[in-house]
Amino acid sequence: MLARETSPLKQTPLHALHIARGAKMVPFAGYDMPVQYAAGVLKEHLHTRSNAGLFDVSHMGQLALRPKSGKLADAALALEKLVPQDILGIAPGRQRYAQFTNEDGGLLDDLMVANFGDHLFLVVNAACKDEDEAHLRAHLSDACEIVALADRALIALQGPKAESALAKFCPDVGSMKFMDAGPRRVAGIDCFVSRSGYTGEDGFEISVPADKAEALVTALLDNPDVLPIGLGARDSLRLEAGLCLYGHDIDTTTTPVEGALEWSVQKVRRNGGGRAGGFPGADKILAQFAQGASRRRVGLRPDGRAPVREGAILFADPASTEPIGKVTSGGFGPSLNAPVAMGYLPTSLSATGTTVFAEVRGQRLPLKVAATPFVPNTYKR
Repeated sequence: MLARETSPLKQTPLHALHIARGAKMVPFAGYDMPVQYAAGVLKEHLHTRSNAGLFDVSHMGQLALRPKSGKLADAALALEKLVPQDILGIAPGRQRYAQFTNEDGGLLDDLMVANFGDHLFLVVNAACKDEDEAHLRAHLSDACEIVALADRALIALQGPKAESALAKFCPDVGSMKFMDAGPRRVAGIDCFVSRSGYTGEDGFEISVPADKAEALVTALLDNPDVLPIGLGARDSLRLEAGLCLYGHDIDTTTTPVEGALEWSVQKVRRNGGGRAGGFPGADKILAQFAQGASRRRVGLRPDGRAPVREGAILFADPASTEPIGKVTSGGFGPSLNAPVAMGYLPTSLSATGTTVFAEVRGQRLPLKVAATPFVPNTYKR
């Protein structure tokens, strides 16, 4: 029998830098990515919380939506046919979290949408970027030119010292607030900068031409406050921040209401709003806004120090044989020195303080439903 062929892993523009700095590389979303460096996941996590961490997220998809009419409102209204968010209301120089929905109300992907004045700038998940681009082309080509920005890298600089580190190369970042976004000159390079991230910390995401990425990252890493951070700490940081990982905490079977993402759907797109509905799955999603959903994503705090991992089945009591939900993300929270998790439970059991039980290696371990984020965020409002 012939061995099954596998596609070679793609490399980001920073691949050589990761190797030179001793990163342990792993496959992720079709890319060869750093999971950790010499410091290790624990130290990388804590360094990001106390100083600044630099992440390579160049595997993410970057796209521009340019209105064929020349009117940005036409591109915004076109995109609103695919997402339940208020895209028309994004002010120039701002960005918003959104989701592509399907006809059943499930989530095809989550993404960021920024208003760059004459066009929209989108960042989508790595594992979904080809499908997302095809989705946009299938539905928006009449109204928009859809440009995949494959010649750009993307880095994230996160933590309480991110602003001071970046301000050495781009002084005006100090005036940016959380979710501000737009073109900026960084170290003399034309970049796109947003004050946002995936850690719960203050920080920035910087889109940079691929051929300039290594020089910019090297300059940022010359600052002793800044360390390179791998995917391991990125995951533990986002889990402590209560942020969803697409394909795990949310997916095509999850609605925004079930995923506890109601905050991301503005009133103008809900029942009674000026542009209510009109997106895939609107009937189901808006009905859940009015009547509630049968299940809900919740934070979970296991008793003791043993992490409860993704896939663990949840039960209402230690003796029950009837599953009531499952854990979708779980691990150890270094900032808390305790395990944390997220998962889905019946809405009737989703109140903070409710005790449920997870099946772990043949034992039933108690967990309490907890508010998220587990670690308070520090966004600059």
